[in-house]
Amino acid sequence: MDRLLFRHPALASLCLGALAATGFAPLQLWPLTLVGFAGWIAIVHRAPTVRRALWLGWVFGVGHFTVNNNWFQHAFDFQDKMPPVLGYFAAVGLALYLAVYPALAAGLAWRVARRDADQGTAVDLPYLLMLGAAWIVTEWLRAVVFTGYAWDPIGLIWVAKIGIARLAAWVGTYALSGLTIVAAGSLLLVRRQVAVPASIAAVMALATVSARWTDAPPPAPGAPLIRVVQPNIGNGERSRGAGEFALRRLIRGSGTPGPTPRLIVWPEGLLTDFLEDDYPNYVYGGRWPEVTRARIARVLGPRDVVMTSGDTLAFDRNDDVVGAANSVLAIDARARVLGRYDKAHLVPYGEYLPIPWLLKPLGLARLVPGDMDFSPGPGPRAIRLPGFGDIGVQVCYEIVFSGQIVDEAHRPRLIFNPSNDAWFGSWGPPQHLAQARMRAIEEGLPIVRATPTGISAVIAADGRLIATVPHERAGAIEVPMPPALVKTPFARVGNWMALVVGIGLAMLAVAIRRRQR
Repeated sequence: MDRLLFRHPALASLCLGALAATGFAPLQLWPLTLVGFAGWIAIVHRAPTVRRALWLGWVFGVGHFTVNNNWFQHAFDFQDKMPPVLGYFAAVGLALYLAVYPALAAGLAWRVARRDADQGTAVDLPYLLMLGAAWIVTEWLRAVVFTGYAWDPIGLIWVAKIGIARLAAWVGTYALSGLTIVAAGSLLLVRRQVAVPASIAAVMALATVSARWTDAPPPAPGAPLIRVVQPNIGNGERSRGAGEFALRRLIRGSGTPGPTPRLIVWPEGLLTDFLEDDYPNYVYGGRWPEVTRARIARVLGPRDVVMTSGDTLAFDRNDDVVGAANSVLAIDARARVLGRYDKAHLVPYGEYLPIPWLLKPLGLARLVPGDMDFSPGPGPRAIRLPGFGDIGVQVCYEIVFSGQIVDEAHRPRLIFNPSNDAWFGSWGPPQHLAQARMRAIEEGLPIVRATPTGISAVIAADGRLIATVPHERAGAIEVPMPPALVKTPFARVGNWMALVVGIGLAMLAVAIRRRQR
């Protein structure tokens, strides 16, 4: 094994990075993630210089993010401005950038902890602790630099072991990632320091068992109902202008009213009609918003509400369009718009094109159809709905950003996450669902996801899946609205908890190293 790892360390790091990616959905082979990281940690530890450590960290990241983000290529299959083959280059290009962050973690840990140790020593606890601390910092940086790309932090592998994932309610996902790095590296200590990996294994086992006593309570008697509609309309059908077809499918899937009020949620990206009044007449094209809203309202009971995604526009004094937003609107049984949320965290290259003066001449375009970039909204906002309380909204990609999804001034009863995962093949949807489950755990809030092709789901405030509609299948969920939990420690402090854990790991590493001297 040593010969295999250390004879060609760069190639081994590339392969171990790919292996570590198998712990995420849909494969969820989390033991292989631990093995992949353990092997890479040993390789970096043997690096003769910090420059070599940086190189090995970068190569590991290229392998890891190329495999983990393979779904990125599929987005290029559904637009005609760029050739689909460009998607393969885009997926690898993204990995080349994201690999910078594992490189920084490896270089920082080597510089601070490895160089102080004897060159002949094996991996030890201070080095692991410092690497865990460095990983927390660099993973957080990945989530904020250049608008951030927070997809699949390492701690997300534990969604497959929900008891361990629930540690995120205390420390958050980024800190859980750092602790996962320490746990993976502890496999290297088994022969010499059995107590460390044994203690970590005991904590993991205890967390898994304790999940049986930390489930969220069942819905209260008489709780309103949540109905999630998944019409199974792919991007290919939408590209043919099937707006009317989508509306009929959504209405048909909304069921029939009953005595209990229903909050009916529809996916992102299906409605082509504008739903707001007071636009210039030339915008509507003969499909007046009050007519569309009336059609929606006809399937509602007197206390029902529909929440649906739809584009909204802004105009100047000359009635020229000056902006567009990816919005969610709430419509009641009287065909009124009760509230609106505008997506704040837009997807670069998806909903807007960065540095267009450079990229447009190169033939690049944004992936979402249309000629105008979306404008961002003000941030997390809750919509107050009669009979349902404050409902938070996070549109699609927004749900992946730990600590950034809740309107702190109006803590919601639940969060609605409409999404269009039809862009992302078979790997993207389960990964997106896993991210939403982790946000539910962190915030102690139920999350409801509605997507055109799946995976739609109702998620309890403890991260459990209450009900789902599988990928690429039409269907609907109707369940009592799950309750929220009291604010978790993470919900109160946010990602300052990651900083506390990171500093704690670094201080412990320094203290142990000094004692060894």
